[in-house]
Amino acid sequence: MLSQPKHKSNSDSVVMVDALKKLGIDHYFDEEISAILEFSYNNMYETHKNSYVGLTDIALQFKLLREAGYHVSSDIFQRFMDENGEFKQSLTKDVGGLISLHEASFLNMGEEILYTANNFTRKHLKLSVEHLGQRSGALVRHTLEHPHHMSLKQFNARHYLTRVLSQTTDDASLSMQELARTEFQLNQQFYQDEFKKIKRWWSDLGLARELPFARDQILKWYLWSITALPGPQFSRHRLEMTKVVSFLYIIDDIFDIMGNAEELALFTQTINSWEDSSALPGYMRTCFIALKEVTGGIAQFVEEEHGLNPLNFLRKSWATLCNAFLVESRWFSNKQMPNAEVYLTNGITSSGVHMLMVHLLFLLGHNVTNETVHLIGGNSALVSCTAKILRLWDDLGSAMDENQDGFDGSYVECYMKDNPSCSLEAAKLHTKKLISKSWEELNKEYFFNTSFSPYFKEASLNCARMVSVMYNYDEKEQLPMMNDYIQNLLFGGNN
Repeated sequence: MLSQPKHKSNSDSVVMVDALKKLGIDHYFDEEISAILEFSYNNMYETHKNSYVGLTDIALQFKLLREAGYHVSSDIFQRFMDENGEFKQSLTKDVGGLISLHEASFLNMGEEILYTANNFTRKHLKLSVEHLGQRSGALVRHTLEHPHHMSLKQFNARHYLTRVLSQTTDDASLSMQELARTEFQLNQQFYQDEFKKIKRWWSDLGLARELPFARDQILKWYLWSITALPGPQFSRHRLEMTKVVSFLYIIDDIFDIMGNAEELALFTQTINSWEDSSALPGYMRTCFIALKEVTGGIAQFVEEEHGLNPLNFLRKSWATLCNAFLVESRWFSNKQMPNAEVYLTNGITSSGVHMLMVHLLFLLGHNVTNETVHLIGGNSALVSCTAKILRLWDDLGSAMDENQDGFDGSYVECYMKDNPSCSLEAAKLHTKKLISKSWEELNKEYFFNTSFSPYFKEASLNCARMVSVMYNYDEKEQLPMMNDYIQNLLFGGNN
């Protein structure tokens, strides 16, 4: 189905690679894809001198090569710009080229030409919808709402199969459709069986009964794990990761809803010492004993799998998290509002991403060196950018979690306090710009950081992709995108 290119245009092979990646079945063709992309990289600048190579091909090659870690300059799009530094108006008629350029623009690492490309393509794709047929219009709307790099692969793969590739009937497309459907069905059954195990663990743990004030959302918590580490080979890792996510939410609720100032200080002290919990209130002691048991089990699993025991690092990550929770708790119980920078620095830690990624680093066991341990301990940009994206998305305050009470502050509020003349809309716009900047820095780390393993980098990127799904509430304070994701991932969606 996938052959190495025989000529320098390489167009058909690159299109095929893109289709395989969009379907999530590219892992079956790693060697062939590597050869195609290497060929494309070695010949791209000579190829792009040819006038017959259009915007679609160049944008697609740029996207695939940058995703694969090749250093490709965005200056290759200069040939499509006029003397005023704007993209040529003649491109507005090329909807396929606009879609490819729009997708490529999200791989931005702070490049002005990609800002320009994003604004140009968004404007003209929106304008094109009313002039397109139903199928093409739906494709454009999906591209605008769910750009590939920023979105969940599993969600977009289902859409690509059912709405795009299913319209083509050549032999290669039919083979890809068959393989993708088989993969979807196998994974769906696998995830359903896996989730039964996770529900059984959660039920046996009994915390939902013992801590009735806390959230009981095991499916939502499982989604973080299945998104960060998809595929059957990571089943045990997902089970352990879901346990960690569960305690993150439970402890967050202890700080936000249940604990008073004295109790929270004592709880944080106990987490830091990891020892005697006898002085804790009953509900806190129950949580701590369960956390200690789960953390010990994870450390034992890591030692058996990878030959090192990370218990001290795992303990420290929980202590760091609770220290940040306590800082926030004191701010808001004392009706203090810190400046925005101080709030965000602490909020990056209180997001829980750092704690979660420390666990994930050791669970995966790849490239665990003194350097990576030091980097993650110092809140590496690969981790802190994802944490900042989560914190700021959460703080945009589109709605409150449908099952959560309490008040825990907001970056938007802190920023408005620092800037009294700033309106709410202007503060939200500033926050969205910070999210975009964080994505750019995350892109740099994901594409070119060689200290961490590819699986770890992918997990961090996938967590960032998951944020908009988890925090994109509608006017009814529901999460329609998350519900669609669950339906597609676990229950099949539309075949």
